[in-house]
Amino acid sequence: MRRRDFLKTAATGFGLVILPKWARGAAPSDKIRLGIIGAGGIAGSHVGWFLPRKDVTVDAIADVDNTRWANRLKQIHAHYRNTQAKGYQDFRRILDRPDIDAVTVATPDHWHALNAILAFQAGKDVYGEKPMAWSYREAQAMVTMCHRYQRVFQLGTQVHAGENYHRVVELVRSGRLGKIHTVRVWFRGRSPVFPAVTPQPVPAQLDYDMWLGPAPWRPYHPKHVHYNFRFFWPFCNADYSNFYCHIADPACWACNMGIPIETDTRGEEQDKGTAETCKWIDATHKFADGLVYHFHTNVPKLPGIFNRHIGARFEGSLGTLSTDYSRRTIIVNDGTEHTDFPDVPKTLPRSHGHQRNFLDCIRTRGLTDSNIDYAFRLNAPMLLSIVSYKLGRPIRFDPAAHHCIGDPEANRLLDRVMRAPWTLPV
Repeated sequence: MRRRDFLKTAATGFGLVILPKWARGAAPSDKIRLGIIGAGGIAGSHVGWFLPRKDVTVDAIADVDNTRWANRLKQIHAHYRNTQAKGYQDFRRILDRPDIDAVTVATPDHWHALNAILAFQAGKDVYGEKPMAWSYREAQAMVTMCHRYQRVFQLGTQVHAGENYHRVVELVRSGRLGKIHTVRVWFRGRSPVFPAVTPQPVPAQLDYDMWLGPAPWRPYHPKHVHYNFRFFWPFCNADYSNFYCHIADPACWACNMGIPIETDTRGEEQDKGTAETCKWIDATHKFADGLVYHFHTNVPKLPGIFNRHIGARFEGSLGTLSTDYSRRTIIVNDGTEHTDFPDVPKTLPRSHGHQRNFLDCIRTRGLTDSNIDYAFRLNAPMLLSIVSYKLGRPIRFDPAAHHCIGDPEANRLLDRVMRAPWTLPV
């Protein structure tokens, strides 16, 4: 494909938008050329998902750690039996390539929004890992930029494609549980205790300044990079945000949740070692339609839950439904227990796979199952609960205006000042 063909643009009210080749009638036989941003643990899953697909070539991978991308690149070369794919330490080298159609984002959470937004601006479609973003304003900017540049986006909520979640949504929406008044989700996870550490020299293979990116500068230590970043506030909102999207997904989907109007979060600060994120966190959200939505760190002691370490529970006027990734228990008001109501019809189209859905939508320019607008509604309660937790008090929110009502202190926490030279495009 010639560069000038790829750069054909369409004038819009926002400026020039690079049109993907499928929007211009690319041949169905054309392969999707993919770049992977990040080369750690979850990136290994990304490589494994996309390498075997006949309509995709993985042509690039980037990571701030040269050792990591080099190891993943060997895996890619071995699969294709050639050395066509390239590796980079700076992910922007992938975005500069006009032959790359789409990217997957498998970086630490504090990078998710910028990775995606810069990819949108470069004309790439994006498969982005959860959580969607580190802050509410970053998530908002992702929505704006995805629409502005007419990109396809899929949030990495892989369990969304499974049969169980589809059936849960059908059962809840059928009315057999009555009016749903309360939803609970939970994940039993806590921050580990890391011993006290002293700064260490930055390893030669690591671009630590790029690893920090928009986050505040701090001395290097291996205990706060790679997987352990999850337990430090500048990089992640704890394991809470790591697992939140997976188990909040059926609640958001089945109840068609919007943005909460009130959020009240409780928790306990870490008091041992150097990990910064909270020991535990509980949140209560209220919505304009009257729905009350709880997140629990500990497993609720309620009928039908059976000590599932992660789960969601729908409480209606006629019964309850409790579920995890693959199992569900329904208890109706007469005390009988069920796993299904066979007379409730299947009304949702079944998925051919979460990654398959992303690839198909690149070609059709359709909405993915976990598209940018759905991802925003899914992530918003979690991001607002972090604001409430840091303030130590409830907040009231105006979903239409996207700001906390009469609360300048809370509004400041919807965003962050990024470390130069990084800024959030608006």
